[in-house]
Amino acid sequence: MTIRWSDYRAILALAGPVIGIQLAQIALTTVDLAMMGLLGITAVAAGGLALLLYNQIRTMCVGMVTGVGNMVSGALGRAEKRCGGAGLDDPARTEIRGYLRAALAVATLTSVAGAAVLIGIGYLLGVLGQRPEVVDAARSIIWTLAPGLVPMLWLNVLRQFAVGMRRAGSLLRVTILSIGVNALLNAAFIYGWLGLPRLGLAGIGLATTLVQVWTCGVYLVSVLRDDRLGPLLSLRAWRAERATVRHIVAMGTPISLTYGSEAAITSVATLMMGGFGPVPLAASNIVNNLAQIVYQFNIGLSQGSSIMVSRVVGQGDRPAARGIARRTFTLAFAFMTVVGLGYVLAPHLVLAPFLGDHRDDAAVVSAAATLLWFAIVHQYCKGSQNLCIGLLRGLGNTKAGLKNTLVGYFGVGIPAMALFGYGLGWHGPGVWLGLCLGFGTTAVLVHRTFRTESATPAPQSGERAASAS
Repeated sequence: MTIRWSDYRAILALAGPVIGIQLAQIALTTVDLAMMGLLGITAVAAGGLALLLYNQIRTMCVGMVTGVGNMVSGALGRAEKRCGGAGLDDPARTEIRGYLRAALAVATLTSVAGAAVLIGIGYLLGVLGQRPEVVDAARSIIWTLAPGLVPMLWLNVLRQFAVGMRRAGSLLRVTILSIGVNALLNAAFIYGWLGLPRLGLAGIGLATTLVQVWTCGVYLVSVLRDDRLGPLLSLRAWRAERATVRHIVAMGTPISLTYGSEAAITSVATLMMGGFGPVPLAASNIVNNLAQIVYQFNIGLSQGSSIMVSRVVGQGDRPAARGIARRTFTLAFAFMTVVGLGYVLAPHLVLAPFLGDHRDDAAVVSAAATLLWFAIVHQYCKGSQNLCIGLLRGLGNTKAGLKNTLVGYFGVGIPAMALFGYGLGWHGPGVWLGLCLGFGTTAVLVHRTFRTESATPAPQSGERAASAS
């Protein structure tokens, strides 16, 4: 079989900008977690728990606007068909502006609601079995992290708009700068530099929120300066049409719930780890953050392959989706294998940046090094199910992913975590084994669904609209 490298490059070209923004987001929380080590193990445990809850809410919020890129791309494609590929006509411009206004309205309402939910969870941590010192510390950073959800989701709307117009650009420069700015602000609030107050964990959350505002502003300026995107940009969310808002919500809700159930099983695992004390919780937070970095590449590949599948389905070549799937899995597995080898060959080097002055703490190092082995299996299982969910979305099915994740996560994963972690007394390794089983089961289910649907003739237009809604 001849390997056409252009096919792989096409996937990477679509996935690259998405990966850039995903890494920009995870870079903030990774730097935060690393600098929490300067405040002690309890800070790593409490702050890592707060970051994980923040990331769960963030992920669900992002799901609500993920479909906007497909909507914009569809409007662009219809315009190209009408104009013979010559460009946008007035109806398309009006349609795209309407999508953007409605998406910003949905983003604003969703992020404000998400911030309120995050703060509310902070006051329930004690009821959920967390130690008092962890609860108090986590609550302080949650209050300063929560407002950052608003600019974060605005940024994602702009990203979906640009990706849908096939002009996403690169956020590599912004990503690198955001890491440096975030680290500087973290240190300033931790040590009280430049006359700033010493806020501890709360200061780390505030720094992240400020960087979210800055990153959104920088990306907005780049969109305004783009000769094709700028004239289409409409920020008047208050003029959004209710029908368009309802359409975005109807499309985004299954995606958001799928993302939310995925994040929920990880949050449950973290809460279970917290029941074993600060050291196991700190170790789990560190390893989970490493896994999240790898996961951002799979998210980008998932979205890139989803767009390509939608294109071949539109061309009437539904079986070609399997070829796209094979190439996507090849890229993902190659990357995850390289990362896994790093975990095996240099575990202490991988873990050192997160342990600060406590890197000689034998208990934390030992616990985290053990969990790295589970992280290798975890990244294959979690990455595979996300890729398949994206491929199914390309086929027009946004509901199958939610159904399969409910079975895998809540029918298998969480019961297995409770059984192995608490029932059999395996503690942290038992919880992570159950986590892997949950993601692995989901991966098998969604892959089977994708293979079945990719071999099935495309539904009629009315059926397709129903499945995508």
